[in-house]
Amino acid sequence: MKLNTNGNVYTFCYAAVMVIIVAFLLAFVASALKETQDANVANDTKGQILSALGYDKATIDVAKVYEEKVKDNLFEAGELKPYEEKFNTTYGSLIKEGKLHVFTGTTANGEPAYVLPVVGRGLWGGLWGYIAVNEAKDKVLGTYFYHESETAGLGARIGEKWFQDQFIGKPIFGEDGNVALTVTKAGAAQSEFEVDGVTGATLTSNGVAAMVKDGLTAYKEFLGGAAACEPVEEEAECPNVCEEDVKQ
Repeated sequence: MKLNTNGNVYTFCYAAVMVIIVAFLLAFVASALKETQDANVANDTKGQILSALGYDKATIDVAKVYEEKVKDNLFEAGELKPYEEKFNTTYGSLIKEGKLHVFTGTTANGEPAYVLPVVGRGLWGGLWGYIAVNEAKDKVLGTYFYHESETAGLGARIGEKWFQDQFIGKPIFGEDGNVALTVTKAGAAQSEFEVDGVTGATLTSNGVAAMVKDGLTAYKEFLGGAAACEPVEEEAECPNVCEEDVKQ
């Protein structure tokens, strides 16, 4: 019997076979490239951390400089412990779980620094970044911020150097010991704790402000702000982590 190539059955079977073949090929290619893709994502994340430390990731061997200059740690039970498991490329869920990564390293100028990952939400999607703080943990040495889908030419400008450089040298804590560093409306920054937001991108700027405040507050015990200790009676002793901060 001659096959009817114009019939619906033939068309359906042909389409089904092609879909299966294409799906198989795509799955094979994705599997074959996964290791390379994962390595590229990890390398890009390391480049972002180095950017917060003042390095130009476009002009350096990211993998080599990261290996030489940066160490990954977890802040647990009031102390830093080396992190030796698989390198993470996202930190939002980890921070929510209380798994606080702290990267120790040196800036492009040779100054000791700590780098803290922060995450937040902008107008259209997620925000993330890294904040480098000085050895005394009270001043910003550098930042790197980026976004998932903010508007080009507006909110997306948080990824530009001019915006990020505004944070350099800014103090973190106010007189009450809480995080005071923030982002204001474009052109409205006045105090030493404020940086100008992006013109025409108020909601994204507000998202960065919230990300910075919430992110640094999550690390309040490590940073040693006054908020690290709960109010106590005058005769009572402060927890060890705060005692250590006072000794420093």
